[in-house]
Amino acid sequence: MTGIPLIITFVISIVIMIIAISKFKVHPFLAIMGIALLLAIVVGIPLVDIAATDTTPARLGIATIIGAGFSGTFSSIGIVIILGALVGTLLERTGAAIKLADMVVNLVGKKRPELAIMIMGWIVSIPVFCDSGFVILDPIRKALRRRTQASSVAMTVALSAGLYASHVLIPPTPGPIAAAGSAGLADNLILVMGMGALISIPTLIAAYFYALYIGKKVKTVEDDEDLSVVSQTYEQLVAEYGKLPSGFAAISPIFMPIFLMALSSVVVAFKMTGDYITVIRFLGNPVIALTVGLLFGIYLLFVSGKIGEFNALTNDTLKIVGPILFVTAAGGVLGRVIASAGFVEYIKANAAAIATVGIFFPFIISAILKTAQGSSTVAIVTTAGILGSYAATDSLMVALGLNNPVLAALAVMAIGAGAMTVSHANDSYFWVVTNFGQMKAEEGYLTQTAVTLVMGIAAMAGIFAVSLFF
Repeated sequence: MTGIPLIITFVISIVIMIIAISKFKVHPFLAIMGIALLLAIVVGIPLVDIAATDTTPARLGIATIIGAGFSGTFSSIGIVIILGALVGTLLERTGAAIKLADMVVNLVGKKRPELAIMIMGWIVSIPVFCDSGFVILDPIRKALRRRTQASSVAMTVALSAGLYASHVLIPPTPGPIAAAGSAGLADNLILVMGMGALISIPTLIAAYFYALYIGKKVKTVEDDEDLSVVSQTYEQLVAEYGKLPSGFAAISPIFMPIFLMALSSVVVAFKMTGDYITVIRFLGNPVIALTVGLLFGIYLLFVSGKIGEFNALTNDTLKIVGPILFVTAAGGVLGRVIASAGFVEYIKANAAAIATVGIFFPFIISAILKTAQGSSTVAIVTTAGILGSYAATDSLMVALGLNNPVLAALAVMAIGAGAMTVSHANDSYFWVVTNFGQMKAEEGYLTQTAVTLVMGIAAMAGIFAVSLFF
């Protein structure tokens, strides 16, 4: 199958996958794997491997392609996802996330509570899932609101936006890590982190001003409460964790991996050699760097007197990360099927038309998947799997002209921007935000859904602006 029928088949497959996940509640892993298998059969990929002859090239069978796509994803990024999630869990359980939030308040000041809570969310959600991050920081949001008499809605939207931006844009959150691995950037996570931080700037600026705007338009029960009645002060919240760790101890599980990866990137860029350089490059490998971060996290657990909980925390984390790993691997399978089916050759043959879409293609696909089925992580890993690696000549990434590390990192950003556009009733995060923010569903559409639309557009505008220089 070639040409237009091939493209139509691809579109129909994606639509069926979305309906299966969102309408019939089929688990994303089964939906993606099932569609990959059906698509492979329909487009004519051989059922078994075909050996090369004098007149025909070798062709891989469906089973081989599925196995290669699945194992390839696990080998490139699986350990990194697990380590990143473990670091996040340790920050949450030791009170380090609360300490980081306290440091931001001291830096920004109490006169700008919306900005303070947004930055808190942005920092905490780099290693911590946005859902968990909102639950962790919501008591601080309430305490800050009572102290400053700021709008509850503005504070809720600002916190949600800060958490969401880093959740979809910056590793070691599982979605961006998986996308980086699929894009061929598993060994260059520092580039993706830096790009995520850069694209976060216009995203957060737009969200901040929208939070201030909507805070004046929408009022909740929380806004009408007696501010003299404080159900839980910040001091009470801290007391629940016992003594909080020091600032350095709290930030080290995040800072050390970033520092080691950045240092390794510098020595590689300057082509430095020597025994010490070998050690630096070893420590800068994402797996090793995150292992160092994990060791700092374990130290936090030890000094907080909770080291006995480490085994249980690890089990809990693996239960959360497991489905993400399998969905990520399924996305890799679908991407390998697409690469083997002739889609890339067709797009290359029509490169002039496709070039007009360019960096917007990942955004569009990811936004459709996000809006249809609700999960940002599923949208990210599925879209990344479809695009493939910038280093693979048979990938959609190359066909779209995204064929160097910087453009590949921007494609990861575009996927993330699409994966936040938009959060509505089929998204668990929508209900976390509205419930903890004491908002009705219709108020959630004016706040959470609207701010994620604003953020997605702002992020994509920033991505497009940066792409003009490359």
